[in-house]
This record gives sequence, structure tokens and C-alpha cells, in this order.
Amino acid sequence: MLGNFIYSNPTKLYFGKDSLDYLKTELKKYGKNIMLVYGGGSIKKNGIYDKVMEILKSCGKTIIEDGGVMPNPTVEKLYEGCEIARENDIDLILAVGGGSCCDYAKAVSISAYCNDDPWEKYYIKFEEPDNKIIPVGCILTMVGTGSEMNGGAVITNHNSKLKIGHVFGESVFPKFAILNPLFTLTLPKYQMVAGFYDIFNHITEQYFSGVDDNTSDYIMEGLMKSLIHSSKIAVKNPKDYEARSNIMWTATWALNTLVAKGKTTDWMVHMLGQAVGAYTDATHGMTLAAVSLPYYRYICPYGLEKFKRFAVNVWNVNPVDKTDEEIADEGLAAMESRMKELGLVMNISDFGVTKDMIEGIADSTFIMEGGYKVLTHEEIVTILNNSL
Repeated sequence: MLGNFIYSNPTKLYFGKDSLDYLKTELKKYGKNIMLVYGGGSIKKNGIYDKVMEILKSCGKTIIEDGGVMPNPTVEKLYEGCEIARENDIDLILAVGGGSCCDYAKAVSISAYCNDDPWEKYYIKFEEPDNKIIPVGCILTMVGTGSEMNGGAVITNHNSKLKIGHVFGESVFPKFAILNPLFTLTLPKYQMVAGFYDIFNHITEQYFSGVDDNTSDYIMEGLMKSLIHSSKIAVKNPKDYEARSNIMWTATWALNTLVAKGKTTDWMVHMLGQAVGAYTDATHGMTLAAVSLPYYRYICPYGLEKFKRFAVNVWNVNPVDKTDEEIADEGLAAMESRMKELGLVMNISDFGVTKDMIEGIADSTFIMEGGYKVLTHEEIVTILNNSL
């Protein structure tokens, strides 16, 4: 039975080739001081930086730049951003980049005026903000995280070997997001396909939970089939606008909180992948890919009916004259084959993980309770060993 829930998403999206034109409309709503957040400088090479700067200047804004956001934003970078935001009395944080930039911008937005240590308050105690929150806007240049339309913000603490995501309420959601598929076309293939798997896993994390046959399951099956189709085209021709635009739109719907309604949601693949990432600083989507199949094969017997449905409805497995176990196995085999076609990393040893690191990574893995099986520490160790 579909339970009771409340759904609200306050983020306004502008999608398409001309979507950046609407930045002027949004900037009118905010004060003069804009904190421009971006990563390693690729937006300066591909021209997006110049386009954004031209619009900001034409609107008479004072621009305070905060570049150098790393793929896995660190707590040290967060503290640095908070200081910049406070010292310059920032009215809007504008993130131009992928999910890491969006996550970082949201983390700064709630942390700049936090009276406590934001790492302790938000990422250890998982408290909600009770202070001034700086508005955030996003201009996407990479798809995958869905961070443009949710309250999630992942931060890494290398000293404590922890990579933690806190999903905040709608007050932390970006106020607006600009999604131009053309801005994603210059992304290197490795980052592109890592993003594809991040999208796919966001869906499966929510799909493989609960026992109800509800609307969310049907929506997610459609999203997965669309992504499978479009990613196959995009790998062959990364410049295919239709495929890349469909993938961008799928990424947003995969994690804008809609399909989670009526689901308990799992998120153990993310917990495993983020723990690997905390030790290796590896690309997020690739860490998810490397631990996914060992995890799903381990829990498959506990959610066999849904894995069977996944095989038939998503991967078109013919169920005739096969046991439920055989059908489910064939579905996961089809998923594995497609992952290899995309060029995803399939083993955590490729990130430099060795057997003697497994216990430490397991210690850094948060145990979630929304999936088909609540794992023990020993089971996490087993899955990580199977991921090597």
C-alpha cells in the first residue's frame, strides 16, 4: 500500500539551448554580491565562464570568485568558502559546474553563518540548519548527481576517512537551475560515463526497496530504459544532442525526490562507494559502479521478486521456463554487460584499494536500513572483498 507523504520541490528549472538567457531574470531577485563557484577551470576553456561573467556584469553585480572546487569537495574547502561568503556579505551563490560544485555551494550556503562547526553539526550529528541560509543557483556543465534539484550536499573529510552526504530539506534546495545540454558536450568520456552510472544507481537505490507495486516503480523503470537507450547512443556519439538532453533530464528526475515517494530507499551502494571514495578520492560514479554488482548479487535473494521484475521490465529478459533465481541472475548479467560496454570501472582494486584496506573502508561505511537486508560489518567486508 502506498503510504502517506508530502511532496514539494521549490527549484525552478530552465532547460534547453537558450536556458542561460534566463539567468538575467533570476539575478534580478537577489542583491549585488554574487559568489561564483566553479571547479578546476574547464569552464574557462570551453567559454561558459565568459558567458556567465558577461551576464553578471551586465546586471551590475559584484562578483567574488571561488574556484578550485575539487571533484570530492573537502571540509577544508568548505571552511574556506564559508569565510569568503561571510567576508563579502554574499547575496547569492552561483555554482557553475557539476554535482560537486552544486553540493559545495549548498554546503557553504548553510554553513557560512553556522554558529557551530558545520562538519560536526551537519555531517556527524545530521542536524538541520537553524541559521541564515544563502540562496543558491546552479548552472550545470555535467550531469549525474541530480544536485541541481535537491537538498543533498556531500563533503569529504580526509583526516577522518569519511565521505558523508546530508540530504537537507527544501529550504536548502537551489532556487533555480539552468540546464543546457550543450554545456555538457565537452566533458571527457571518463567523466561522462561515470555520470551515466551515477544516474542509473540513483534510480536503483530507490527501486530496490520496499515490496509494494507502486507508481514510483513504473516511473523508475521508464527512466532506466530511457537512460540505457540514450547512453548507448551517447557513448558512440557524445555530440548527439537528443541523447545528451534526454540523459540530462533523466538525471534530474532520478534524484529530485519524486520517485522516492512511497519507497523506503536503500542507498547502501552509495555508502559503500563513498567509503571507497574517502580512501581513494576516486570519481564518485566509478566507485558506485565498482561496488554495485557485488552488493546486488549479495542482496538479490532477499529481494528476489523485485530483481526478477528488474530483469524482465528493464532488461527484457525472457522468463519462460526459468526459475526466479535464473531470471534475476540474467538481469544482473545484462546490467554487467552494459556497464562494461560503457567503460565503467568494475573493481575497486583499480582505484588502488588493497586487501589490507578493506577493514578500514568497512569501518567508514554507514549502514542503512531501507533496503532488503540490513548488512552487518562482516557482510560489508565480504562485499568489499568481492569488489576487489
